[in-house]
Amino acid sequence: MAALFLAAAISSEVAGAIATRMSNGFRRPGPTTVAVTGVLGAYFFLSQSLVRGMNIGVAYAIWAGSGVAAVALIGAWALGDRLTRVQVAGVVLVVGGVATLQLA
Repeated sequence: MAALFLAAAISSEVAGAIATRMSNGFRRPGPTTVAVTGVLGAYFFLSQSLVRGMNIGVAYAIWAGSGVAAVALIGAWALGDRLTRVQVAGVVLVVGGVATLQLA
């Protein structure tokens, strides 16, 4: 159950980050609402995964790493952001680190 809350925290954080980009500096009400709700939801769901027994070091590392990788990939895929080879290598390393934490 803790893992499901962590997945919700990651999804919420990613939605909030992407909405922040689309909010035009918090000038557009719809994306701004999604951004704020996403960030608040991310912390709520993270707290619920911790209450259900997940270690904070592991939970935070997975949450942060997964969010960074997902936002970078979504930015490149859907928003036209450019990733250099070094940045792609960084994303691969982050994903590898997250996978290692989940398997440990």
